[in-house]
Amino acid sequence: MSEFVLQVSGVSKRFGGLQALSDVGIAIRPGQVYGLIGPNGAGKTTTFNLINGQIRPDQGEVRLDGRDITGMPPQRLFRQGVARTFQITATFGSMTVRENVQMARMSHLRALTSLRHALGRRADRAEITHAYSLIAEQGLAEQANRPASELAYGDLKRLELAMAFANDPRLLLMDEPTAGMAPGEREALMKHALAACRERNVALLFTEHDMDVVFGFADRVIVMNRGRIIAEGTPDEIRSHEEVRAVYLGTAAPAEAAHA
Repeated sequence: MSEFVLQVSGVSKRFGGLQALSDVGIAIRPGQVYGLIGPNGAGKTTTFNLINGQIRPDQGEVRLDGRDITGMPPQRLFRQGVARTFQITATFGSMTVRENVQMARMSHLRALTSLRHALGRRADRAEITHAYSLIAEQGLAEQANRPASELAYGDLKRLELAMAFANDPRLLLMDEPTAGMAPGEREALMKHALAACRERNVALLFTEHDMDVVFGFADRVIVMNRGRIIAEGTPDEIRSHEEVRAVYLGTAAPAEAAHA
């Protein structure tokens, strides 16, 4: 098995006359937390979509634990151990919190049972217990039987995390995880995510505009601009990187530009 969970090598992507990505390379080891930042249009979302199989690169490849997964569709990647949360939450509003997590688990296990069987009285008790443990891990135990449509925004984000961990991921992708959240909610969500990743030795790659979140939680930071990676390093190294300060953080100190 490769020493890297994720390897993105020489990836380029063009949309018509727009060169969205140029020779992008990323390598992440198990248990590492990477923040991916850059100004609007830098290529962050395109990079995420390439890793997650929503689009194929024109050049280059994506590997998971050394296996080529370039262009593999998202549903297959989920079963291979790539989980993702979205800026706009993606849950089933009419289902309970527990049922949402069970549905994610079913997809991972490629269950052939009917929805009624999976969610009803005949459901596998071990899987129900597993779902409850994932829900409790995210602090949602008391809301396990509430419809997802009744949850507060921050709780929906944590439900997405429980669903993401239902597939025993090797890699978790989080796209703008704290967007629209109050400062206290942001910190709580990231602490829950990191605790679950550390416990399972899961690699985490997240995009984020809030620099307090990036510098507070990432082990390493990748900076993109105009489809290229211009810097990678520890938060302290990125804070002092002249090109990063010029194109993304501006001339102010990073602490002053925390919400750029």
